[in-house]
Amino acid sequence: MEWFLRSTVSFFFLLFAAKIMGSRAISQLRLLDFVIALMLGNIIAHPLSDQTIGLKGSIISTIVIVVLYVGSVFLSLKWTALRKITDPSPFPLIKEGEIIYKGLKKARISIDYLLAELRKEKIEDVKKVALALWESDGQMSIFLDPQYQALTPSTYQMKTESFDLPRTIIKEGTIDAKVLVEFNKEEGWLINTLKNHHQTELKNVLLATIDHKNNLKIFLYR
Repeated sequence: MEWFLRSTVSFFFLLFAAKIMGSRAISQLRLLDFVIALMLGNIIAHPLSDQTIGLKGSIISTIVIVVLYVGSVFLSLKWTALRKITDPSPFPLIKEGEIIYKGLKKARISIDYLLAELRKEKIEDVKKVALALWESDGQMSIFLDPQYQALTPSTYQMKTESFDLPRTIIKEGTIDAKVLVEFNKEEGWLINTLKNHHQTELKNVLLATIDHKNNLKIFLYR
């Protein structure tokens, strides 16, 4: 019962502490995921590093925390009030080219941090941003104003070819036989193509990919 109470109190205390620290401290983890990872890491580490601590308490604590975690996830799907705590709605940091200072304070980030995140998205001017949202996992979702968005074939209603993902047919000098069969090719064809079109041998190939148009791209050891 003591281990059960310890685990329960610790779980809710860490949940509260993580909420107070803000999503930036969580760094790409959901609030519940952050708490569970932190608690389980400490619970498992202590008995492994200290032989005087028995495993029984750690096992009980782990079971309790996992049950609380699964229960919290399930309840958050059913109970809107809990979901607002564990997975809050995004809020704006920039709207129509204007910085929302209240949003920065709520996210606990500085202007410098905001500008750095924009630079990562190759955005040099805040005025180009139609909307920037702070997500519950501590990440930013940025949407450019339509006049600054890149032109695509759909803009001009142009027809494009369907997406074709190249497959790795050679990796570190070894041929993938399954890919050969998938593309209805033989090993001899591949070796001859390397020799005649790329003037190289199989052992020199670091990576080779092929698409459904039989375009072979070769990357040699350098």
